[in-house]
Amino acid sequence: MKIVSRNEELLRDALSCIPQPSSRTSLASCNKLIRFEDIRAAAFKIQSGVQKTPCMYSRLSKQYGMDIYLKKEFLQYTGSVKERGVLYLLMSLPQEQQRKGVIVAADSSFSLAVAHQASALRVPVLAVVPTGTAAGRARLCRDYGAVLISHGATAKDAQLHARRLAQESGYLYLEEEDSAVYLSGLGTVGLEMYEQVPKLDAVVFPAGGHCGLLAGSAAALKHLNPHISVIGVESESFPVLQQSLKAGHPTEDQACNNHHFYGDVSGVCFGSNSLQLTGKLVDKVVAVREEDILISMLRLLEYERATVDAEGAIALAALLAGKLPELKGKRVAVVLCSGNLELHLLQQCIARALTLDNRVCRFSLVISDCPGDMSKLLEILAREEARVLDIKQERTFVTSELFTVEVICTVETRDKMHTAQLRNALLERYPTTAWTER
Repeated sequence: MKIVSRNEELLRDALSCIPQPSSRTSLASCNKLIRFEDIRAAAFKIQSGVQKTPCMYSRLSKQYGMDIYLKKEFLQYTGSVKERGVLYLLMSLPQEQQRKGVIVAADSSFSLAVAHQASALRVPVLAVVPTGTAAGRARLCRDYGAVLISHGATAKDAQLHARRLAQESGYLYLEEEDSAVYLSGLGTVGLEMYEQVPKLDAVVFPAGGHCGLLAGSAAALKHLNPHISVIGVESESFPVLQQSLKAGHPTEDQACNNHHFYGDVSGVCFGSNSLQLTGKLVDKVVAVREEDILISMLRLLEYERATVDAEGAIALAALLAGKLPELKGKRVAVVLCSGNLELHLLQQCIARALTLDNRVCRFSLVISDCPGDMSKLLEILAREEARVLDIKQERTFVTSELFTVEVICTVETRDKMHTAQLRNALLERYPTTAWTER
């Protein structure tokens, strides 16, 4: 049955609301229409190949004064929502091309999704990765079924090599883009959330460079209920989407110092279709600090037992940081879109988040180098229920009185109030106590 409504007209209008420079848009990608029927068709075709992930009420709701529902897309097989768009894209390829195969470059979540879904469809897949790719990512790509080729020092080198191989072998080179097919696959997230959570007031998505999830899902949600607020969240360090919306076209490449932390969010807006849909259908785009993202990752790990990366945590970060006060008392769905964080980065992120949350602190003080003085300090820490993580003593380079020792101590506390209580107790006994600011 064909569904026609005013919202479908909005989708058509979205393709002409922002001027597009010919240098950045090919004829093939101009005037692509993503319709609600396309998203429904995508949902039907991919239902057996991807998870219908839960959208669950969050334990964080009461703490932040709103009903928060978390759409756990990090539970997809490859840990990323991009499986939805990739599977629909691969299923839409001609059978002849499916027999020949596809090729991808770089070690992104998109490439992992292609490796897994292509193998599941018995489509041959090659993955070209830079030589510096993390061993864990390379192993995953191989385990998912891709033939791995290591080439070049940078992602750009790998992409150029992949394009050459595609021309020589007949493989189709795939990179994350914003075709109507790919956006329709991603838009199934919005469709599912609308079915899973009745009476939604707002939905918050990760945005940044790759805003296809935001654009595709906005198309579904605004068709079903134009009154649902659709909000995108990106990093203050890399506000590429807001800049592109102001400029009226995708901005040029920009440097991102923390690329490994931000992952796919740090890329540049990859096409005008998703940008146009965002400009027409998305109600608001906000930016959050890196510290806010880390706190969001910590809260998700503690309250939801959910291990996500920066892309997965950035949407919730806007709520936790108070960037969306208008949603107080509302029913809000938040998309946790990705959980592909390397172990060494996870350790660093959690350690830094605990410090930002005033739950790991460091102080130094000078005590007499006499038997019993160290035990008195430890007694205070034990009485205040502070957990000692590390303690060091410096005797040689102490510049105060002779026969004294400087003690540098790192402790873990329950929360900010507990840290203040410990600080007061130490200052009362050791007035010269110096705290290391975070």
